[in-house]
Amino acid sequence: MSRPTLNFGRRLVIGVPFVWLVLFFLLPFIIVLKISFSEAAVAIPPYTEVFGYVEQKLQIVINLGNYIFLSEDELYLAAYLGSLKVAFVSTLACLLIGYPMAYAIARARKDLQTVLLLLIMMPTWTAILIRVYAWMGILSSNGILNELLLGLGLIDEPLRILNTELAVYIGVVYSYLPFMVLPLYANLVKHDASLLEAASDLGARDLTSFWKITVPLSKNGIIAGCMLVFIPVVGEFVIPELLGGPETLMIGKVLWQEFFNNRDWPVAASLAVLMLAILLVPIILFNRNQAKELEGKL
Repeated sequence: MSRPTLNFGRRLVIGVPFVWLVLFFLLPFIIVLKISFSEAAVAIPPYTEVFGYVEQKLQIVINLGNYIFLSEDELYLAAYLGSLKVAFVSTLACLLIGYPMAYAIARARKDLQTVLLLLIMMPTWTAILIRVYAWMGILSSNGILNELLLGLGLIDEPLRILNTELAVYIGVVYSYLPFMVLPLYANLVKHDASLLEAASDLGARDLTSFWKITVPLSKNGIIAGCMLVFIPVVGEFVIPELLGGPETLMIGKVLWQEFFNNRDWPVAASLAVLMLAILLVPIILFNRNQAKELEGKL
C-alpha cells in the first residue's frame, strides 16, 4: 500500500470523530450561543435575529441583557446552586455506595465477576423514564415502601417521600450508580494483590493497607466515576421533575420552563451556555489530572 493511501486512511480515521463533534456538539452550541444574544419576540422561532442584511449593510445586534438578567435574578442563581448541591451530594453518595460494590466485584472469582457486572448494568437497559415511574410507585404514600414499613410496624402512618428532595437523591443515585461502579471496577481489577500481601507481611492491618495502598491506586477510577456522575446530574431534568417537589429547584427544570412554558428561548439559551461554562471547570481539572498521570508514566 502506498504512503499517500496510508496517509489518507489515517486522516479519514482521525477525521470522523472530529466531524461528529463539529456536527453534533460545536454546531448546536454555536446555534444556542447565537440565540442567547438575541431578544425574545412574538414570532416563529420566538427570537430576533442577531445577524441581518439590510440595505447592503451587515448588521450585528448582540443583546447582553439576557446574561445581565440572569445575574440579577436570584431564582436562577438558586437553580444553579441547587443543581450543584444535588450533583455533589449524589456523587458523594454514589462513591460511598459504589466503591465497596466495585471492590467486592474486583475481588470476586473471575467467573462471578461477569455476572455481577451484568447485574449492575441490567437496570440501564430499561428507559430511564420507566425506571423513574417505578420509583414513583415505590415511594408514594400507598407505595411498596410505606406498605412494607406499615406492615412491619415501624411507622404508624405513611411517610411523605415522593415529591421531596430525598426522593430526588434516591432516584439520581439509583440511576447513576452504574456510572460510578464501572470505572472503579476497571481500575480496582488491575491492582497487584502482592502489594497488599507485602503490606500484611510488614505488619500493616487490612484497613491501613486499604487506605495507604488501594485508595491511592484507585484515584483515577474515583475521579473518572465522579466526573461521569457529577456532570450529567447538574443538567438532570426527568428525575427532579417526576420525583421532586416545588422546593426542588434545578437548572434542567428551569431550562424546560423557559423553553416550553415561557417560550423565552434567549433566556433559556443563556442558561444553557452558563451551565456549560460551569461544567467546563471539572472537565478541565479532569483533563489536567489525566495529563499529569501520562507525564508521570513517560
